[in-house]
This record gives sequence, C-alpha cells and structure tokens, in this order.
Amino acid sequence: MPVDLHNERPLAWDSATLDADTKAMLDNLQPNILRAHVREHLSVLFVRFNDAAEGRAFLRRVATTKMKSARRHLEEVRDFATGRRRGTPYVGIGISKAGYRDLGHSVEDVRKFGDAAFRDGMKRRTGFVNDPPVEEWERVYQREIHAVILIGDAEPGPVARLREEILGDLPASARLLGEERGQGMRNPAGDGIEHFGYVDGRSQPLFVKDEVDKEPKRHWDPAFPLSNILVPDPFAPDPGRHHGSYLVFRKLEQNVRAFKEIERDLADSLGLEGADRDRAGAMLVGRFKDGTPLTLKPKATGGPVVNDFSFDGDDGSKCPFSGHVRKTNPRSFGREVIMARRGQTYGERTDEPWDDSPPGDRPSGEVGLLFMAFNSSLPGQFEFTQQSWANNEDFEVEATGHDPVIGQGERGLKVTFPKVWGRPEQSEPHAQVAQTVTMMGGEYFFAPSLAYLRNL
Repeated sequence: MPVDLHNERPLAWDSATLDADTKAMLDNLQPNILRAHVREHLSVLFVRFNDAAEGRAFLRRVATTKMKSARRHLEEVRDFATGRRRGTPYVGIGISKAGYRDLGHSVEDVRKFGDAAFRDGMKRRTGFVNDPPVEEWERVYQREIHAVILIGDAEPGPVARLREEILGDLPASARLLGEERGQGMRNPAGDGIEHFGYVDGRSQPLFVKDEVDKEPKRHWDPAFPLSNILVPDPFAPDPGRHHGSYLVFRKLEQNVRAFKEIERDLADSLGLEGADRDRAGAMLVGRFKDGTPLTLKPKATGGPVVNDFSFDGDDGSKCPFSGHVRKTNPRSFGREVIMARRGQTYGERTDEPWDDSPPGDRPSGEVGLLFMAFNSSLPGQFEFTQQSWANNEDFEVEATGHDPVIGQGERGLKVTFPKVWGRPEQSEPHAQVAQTVTMMGGEYFFAPSLAYLRNL
C-alpha cells in the first residue's frame, strides 16, 4: 500500500515494527533528501545527453555502482555515532524536464509530474520570483541542462576519485556543460557559516526520529511530515513505494564587501556603539553571527546555537519582520512551505569570514552559496518563499520591506528599525539596503527514486 507521507510522527527508520512499504521507500530513496549528508567537499556536475539509450545506460550504471540508499545512509550515520566506522561518499542525481524528454520520455509522459514549475523549468519562471533575465545568467545555466550529479564527502580525496570515475564513464554522445565546487566554512566554534559570516543551516525541517529526539521543542517543533519533501516517483516501478523530490539549484553570488558596508552604515545611523554594533547585522539576518536569535537576546551569547524559539510576542521591536530568518521561516505559520535546504558555500577568500576586518578587506564577488533545497512542491514552497515572503514588502505587517539577504526586486519603500532592542521606538525611515546577493543561474530538477534509475 502507499506510504503515508502525511504522518506527523517522525520516522523511526530502524524500528523493528517498520512496515514493508516504508522499508521499500527508504531502500529506493536517494540520500541527502531525508537527512543531510556530509558534503564539506562537493562537486556539482551539469550534464547534457544527446543519445537516449546511452544516457539511460550511463545513469543506470552510476545508480547501480556509485549510489547508496537513504536507508544505507542512515545506517552509516548510526554506525559512525557509535564509533564503528565512517560513512561512504554521497552521490546524488537530479533530472530536469528537458532531461526526461531527452532520455526518451514523451511530452505526455512528463505531464505525469504534477508540479507546474518543474514542467516549465527555471528559465520560464523568472517572472514568478523576480529573477534576473536568463541572458544575464552564467553561460552554463543558459544552456539546456539534462541532469545534475552531486558528489560529496567530508574529505576531498573521495570526491575527486568519484568525479574522475563518473566523468570517465560519461558516453561520448554526452557533454559536461559545467561544474561547481563547494567547500564548507566553519567558525572557531565549529559551526557551519556562510560568506557573510553568520551561522547557517539551522531551523531545518527534520524527518527522522533520531534527529528530532536531540532537539528541544518547547517553542519550536522541528519535526515535519514526509509530505514536505517527498512525492511518488511517476516513472518508478511502484510509485506508491518509490519516491523522489523536486530539487532547486541556484548559484547565488554574495557581495560580502557591500554587505559589511551596509552593516557598518546601519550601526552608525542607529547610533550603536561597542558590542551593540553587532545588532545592526543581526537585524538584517535575524540572528547574530554565532547563531543567537535576535528575538531572544539583544547581544550574542557566545554559547551553543539556539534553535528552540518562535517569533510569537515579538512585534518587530526585537527582530524586524524583514529579518532574513523571520521572512523565510516565520515559525507560527506556513510550516507546509518549509524546504529541506542542502546548500554549500563556494569560492576562495583570503580573509576570515567571522572576524572584524574592515569591509575593504572583503570579497565583492566570486564567492557565495550553491543553494539547493528539496521540495514536494516548487510553486508551493521555494517559489512561494521567494515571492510571497522574501520579495514581499508587506510581509506579516505593512511596509516591512524586502528580505535584506535574498530579496529581489525594486526597493522603493522606506523602512524603520528598532532604536533600542525590545522597545517600541523606531528609527527615522531608511532606504532599504541594496541587494548584495545575485542569482547567477540555476535549474529545477527531480531527484528520482533509485528504483527508477536502476531500471533505466
């Protein structure tokens, strides 16, 4: 019988009472969807096929010889936690709408995917999310990409080895259109950070009991149903037991120098002094650099990253409604919108992202985020988040402004900020901060079941 994706209880994947249908789902689901896989070192390969038979045979070989299942990944995490052995590298595959057609599926077949955004492809959806025109994207993303192959591990060696093996097996009729390489960044406390220097990757929806049990849940429940990320794979042998997920890939370039200038200028205009100056950046992000939520504290605590909080009771006098983490996960509503983010930073830099170096020492480009997220609905999750929350100047209350980090679009509206944390007095109206994150291109993919790939 079909797996119940709407079950609110977190998945006890290794329970002795786990039913056969759920086991079949886990044995045929790609890793990194249900639970994030280690990918400190990441290679992202964009491929185009020109011969359906050769393309199908290539994907079948990769799936059969290089890919593990979600259940195997969870077993490796458990074994590593008990000190038995480290896990194996991650290989994932996503196929675009154009890719399915090039692999021999008809236009009518592709309509079996219920997701309108996937059937359109990202190039035709720029107007839905205020993306730059396609002609401004990097060349690789302007081309027709058929598949993305993700290779990740904690160390660079296994990634390099697998990359060479997979590319060596690529048929002559296919083309490697381009490649992105990601590498994780961490602050001195060991927390993952992004290029603006802030702790990243928190507030993820969790789906398996192991992870949910480790999290406090007094104010925020991190457990989400599988329906947030999984859908039946329409081309699998048994769609009721074989599932996949819609994958968003976007290359986002960050102008770190400009963002740090904005932080400095905002602190100056609000008259913030000493340690209070850090609150300027926290009002843009919604967290301090160390991850402390602004709605909880007026200053960074320096302790473990807190994630058990909500915005209930905060009228914007602590964390502005425009704060990035508040815009993209308001917590009190919209749980069905939350995606499973699996991105990685890219680009080399000579400074330390977490220190207090002046803005002039920061990179103005060629660094950023390889944004990746799994969804069960691209219009209902990723596109809704971007357009109705991040780009919405009237999010929650009137005149909140764009998301200062990922918001896209004209910024004619002026906004105010709390002069003192937790008090109602607001600053004079400010022009919204300039856009410092630029979308360089991307595509929508479907991460199919292993059952589909191994039966090509």
